[in-house]
Amino acid sequence: MFTGLVEEIGTVDKLEQLDDAVRITVSCPTVTADAAPGDSIAVDGVCLTVVEIVDCADGATGFTADVMQETLNRSRLGSYEQGSRVNLERALAAGARFGGHIVQGHVDGVGELVSRVPSEHWDVLRFSLPAQLARYVVEKGSIAINGTSLTVSAVGEDYLEVSLIPTTLRDTTFGDLAVGEPVNFEVDVVAKYIEKMVEVYH
Repeated sequence: MFTGLVEEIGTVDKLEQLDDAVRITVSCPTVTADAAPGDSIAVDGVCLTVVEIVDCADGATGFTADVMQETLNRSRLGSYEQGSRVNLERALAAGARFGGHIVQGHVDGVGELVSRVPSEHWDVLRFSLPAQLARYVVEKGSIAINGTSLTVSAVGEDYLEVSLIPTTLRDTTFGDLAVGEPVNFEVDVVAKYIEKMVEVYH
């Protein structure tokens, strides 16, 4: 489980095409400081299993992970290139402070950045919202976008907006996310559980 609090911006060091998967190498000295094979690390909100701790071309420590075709098809990971910047978070340790919201590392859908409106103290980012996810998104509710726990500041039938402070823009990849780029969505799992339970009584 994750909380959606990004610990580090990593860089895609290498992409190795396998028969039905891609082996990705990410340069990230912070999240690999105590990582070992078998550990979970969220990459833009996708829970990946560490295969190996390696030295990367930039001299930093990183890790490799295998990404199956299903994940490539259902997330933004299929658009990665060498040099892509990614949000990273280690799995939550027992007893650690819980600062975001419950994030599983399971992508529910992909949208894209539609617009960004900068101001002196924050940027407002609008994203397209897949129709099948709209019922789970509410104003002032939580959503994970590229693995980052964010509060929805506005929502419509086919879009949602978030207002990001300078710290978030600096410490995540949202600072340089361009209009048209894809993003991973994970909606609040609590909403999905409630929906499932209510269905029993209909």
